[in-house]
Amino acid sequence: MVKNETPKKKKMSLTTKIFIGLIAGLIVGIIFNIAIPHSYVRDTVFVDGIFYVIGNGFIKFMKMLVVPLVFCSLVCGASSIGDTKSLGKVGGKTLIFYLCTTALAVSVAIGVSNIINPGKGLDMSSIKAADNVATQDATSITDTILNIIPDNPFNSLAGGIMLQVIFFALIVGILLAKMGERAELLSNIMNQCNDLMMEMTTLVMSFAPIGVFCMIAKTFANLGFDAFLPLIKYMASVVTALGVQLFFVYMLLLFVFTRLNPFKFLKKFFPVMAFAFSTSTSNATIPMNIDTLEEKIGVSRKISSFTIPLGATINMDGTSIMQGCAVVFAAQAYGINLGAKGYLTVIATATLASIGTAGVPSVGLVTLSMVFASVGLPIEAIALIMGIDRILDMLRTAVNITGDAVCTTVVAYQNKEFKKDVFNS
Repeated sequence: MVKNETPKKKKMSLTTKIFIGLIAGLIVGIIFNIAIPHSYVRDTVFVDGIFYVIGNGFIKFMKMLVVPLVFCSLVCGASSIGDTKSLGKVGGKTLIFYLCTTALAVSVAIGVSNIINPGKGLDMSSIKAADNVATQDATSITDTILNIIPDNPFNSLAGGIMLQVIFFALIVGILLAKMGERAELLSNIMNQCNDLMMEMTTLVMSFAPIGVFCMIAKTFANLGFDAFLPLIKYMASVVTALGVQLFFVYMLLLFVFTRLNPFKFLKKFFPVMAFAFSTSTSNATIPMNIDTLEEKIGVSRKISSFTIPLGATINMDGTSIMQGCAVVFAAQAYGINLGAKGYLTVIATATLASIGTAGVPSVGLVTLSMVFASVGLPIEAIALIMGIDRILDMLRTAVNITGDAVCTTVVAYQNKEFKKDVFNS
């Protein structure tokens, strides 16, 4: 007899749940805004009660993760790349290239967003925030630079002073790599702490659909349809900035340093971009990226086996673009003028934060709250963009891994580890 096996039901993804939470929150919020008159039950019990507590409770969970997640990720990342002597100049060139393109990416995002102005027309200044966030006191550029160095790293960790936390974590990671076997136990502990924080991030994100529902419902209950156009403009800002980074910045750098045909490069590399788009994770594309660079582009595996995993750890240009656009969106929505110093702080923070951003879906939303905190922006605006983030996440992952490949190709070409006949075949 043939047994009739019941087909297993496909488990709904977190992305789908978040999207459902976004749509449900939007519908409920608009109903509250249009159909339900102001009353104690509407305003106190639901909007400023249930929606506010659950929504901002989720935001506070995200804030809880930021410092330990970034510190552990950075220490582990820096310790794994701290010894670049084995590849000599290759390591230095790769690090400089990655950090420079990330800084360029944030600058492009801020520039594009200030042209499109995604947050204008959305007045969120009247919405009660989880915390009273003050704007930064005016300080000189020199003091801003000096303030990156912590007087007491434990105070920086406790106070969430992120640039100081990043600086200290980088030093700890590099020295752990230098000490080698003498610090093997501590390195293992840090790796386990990093694994723990990633598990905790997964746990917190599992509550994202409920948190998004409540935050969106509260927002649209107060704002109604006024929030639609800014969201579309925000998406346009991110997509435009990603396009500029991919087709202009990367391809220009590729042509200037190698004289290779950018169109041929994109054609050969497109399958990897499509795979990254579908998975939304840089880490998953590492094997395919290395194979494609060797077999279709002509890059020596000796180079790519170092630069591609490194890029998946520290080169998050697409994520940095999202963060730059989100900063402008939130600043305009809350009526906060960041000024030149604020934008410079965003560029520095987002660039350094990219080093600690794991190559897994949507983790950039967690470090985004750190970027917001660096310039005194309320992180409640994250709830607005969280529901549409997965589509943008897929696009920016494709940009992330293309940046890794362009850097790898440039470094291989300059170190005579590149086969031009393979590229031209």
